Amino acid sequence: MMNQGNMAQPIFILPEGTLRNSGKNAQKANITAARAVGETVRTTLGPKGMDKMLVDSMGDIVITNDGVTILEEMEIEHPAAKMLVEVAKTQEAEVGDGTTTAVVIAAELLKKAEDLLEQDVHPTVITKGYKLAKEEALRILNETAEKVDGNKDKSILRQIAITAMTGKSAEKASEHLASMAVEGVMTVRDADGTVDRENIKIEKKTGGGIEDSELIRGIIVDKEVVHTGMPKLVKDAKIALLDAALEMKETETDAKIEITSPDQLEAFLEQEDKMLKKMSERIIASGANVIFCQKGIEDPAQHYLQKAGILATRRVKKSDMDALARATGAKVVTNLDALTKDDLGFAKLVEEKKVAGERMVFVRECKSPKAVSILIRGGTDHVIDEVERAMTDAVGGVAAALETGRVTAGGGAPEAEVARRLREFSQKYSGREQLAVQAFADALESIPRALAENAGLDPIDVLVELRAAHEKGQKHAGVDVYNGHVIDMWKAGVIEPLKIKTQAIKSASEAAEMLLRIDDVVTASKLNRGGAPMPGGMGGDMDGM
Repeated sequence: MMNQGNMAQPIFILPEGTLRNSGKNAQKANITAARAVGETVRTTLGPKGMDKMLVDSMGDIVITNDGVTILEEMEIEHPAAKMLVEVAKTQEAEVGDGTTTAVVIAAELLKKAEDLLEQDVHPTVITKGYKLAKEEALRILNETAEKVDGNKDKSILRQIAITAMTGKSAEKASEHLASMAVEGVMTVRDADGTVDRENIKIEKKTGGGIEDSELIRGIIVDKEVVHTGMPKLVKDAKIALLDAALEMKETETDAKIEITSPDQLEAFLEQEDKMLKKMSERIIASGANVIFCQKGIEDPAQHYLQKAGILATRRVKKSDMDALARATGAKVVTNLDALTKDDLGFAKLVEEKKVAGERMVFVRECKSPKAVSILIRGGTDHVIDEVERAMTDAVGGVAAALETGRVTAGGGAPEAEVARRLREFSQKYSGREQLAVQAFADALESIPRALAENAGLDPIDVLVELRAAHEKGQKHAGVDVYNGHVIDMWKAGVIEPLKIKTQAIKSASEAAEMLLRIDDVVTASKLNRGGAPMPGGMGGDMDGM
């Protein structure tokens, strides 16, 4: 006969101290955490959205209403909530704007899914419905989008940049900043229409006002001229980019040079000087009158270059060297012996200027620069940081519009149109998927609802008016937060790139689908640090027994 005592012995699969949350409890906990993230950024949406002040343990402050910045600075710990942070990061990397929209939609999809779970709709049915709705939503968006031609429709591109900045601190200077964003993107655009946002370098310096910000058709290098005797301004600059040191090389092995008399020391120093002079003469012979050197320039070499009237800077970052090469057309030379006039780049003007107490070298008016710089000015560090984020959004928006060549109205208009047509689409399904498709439609309407709420309007009145307008076929009808009514957003100049909407819906629905499939969360808290768990689940420390 079996020992009854053994039968009662519990079987431990997981180590002691492991927390396990399964079934509906796990789903509820995940959805609640993700919704909390959505609620955090929801109030920042739209022109009337508010800002967040984030203070870290060191007392450093960030003031922003940029979704991805808020979520990154908050250092979110909950695993489900982290997935919504990933949604924002993906949106930022892919488009550069629309991070708040993406997170709000993801959180709302989960909220609607929770209502369906309460009605005993199975998670796989919800995810299937969401997948169908996502594909149909993307199709509708592509169908209702307007075409844009970067060469002809400059005014539309400017509206996209202004829309991206609306609601941020940069708003009062948005016309000026938007023009800079459009010109910058158009300048660095490749022949195939693609835009690498890395080629638009954003530099920040406190002082002046936001309207003092400027676009430089070239590069700003945060370095000063190496020698006080060198010219501080060179017109029609012929620029050499050197990835070679104008200094004596260290020997690779531990070599010793024994000098026994002053003559030998003098001869040694003279030899060094000769070699540096030879290097300098190579540069002078190439016809260069401006040098950017990635490595060091020793004093004797500085002297010879200064005598020849050359402006030189040293220890320039590799990223700046690459940007200079793209802007000026110069080639980065690693061997001085190989430097010829064909390797030189051109800029109309190279000058050293003092900005906010720091000297910087400006390379201006390059012929057809494939890299440009935007210098942002503002009264305080917090202001210029937020203007930089607004500028990044504007540049991302314009670039996304040019790459896909398709744009849509803003103000919640595309979401309302997609929601209306998804409800019609849901009638094709007779099963429970229909409920999920309708839930997806409701979730998309959270964007115009949030815009209305943040403007202090009655969201129900606004949604009723919005739905009525879309039923009449006004596909660009959206929420005008300034007068509290529904108007044609396209005519009002509120325009966004289509890619913001498609990417937001893709990443939001994929994250929601993944979270809904989770029904078990196992957290190993490593409580038992004394070694392996004891049989029967007792701790490792036996003292006092």
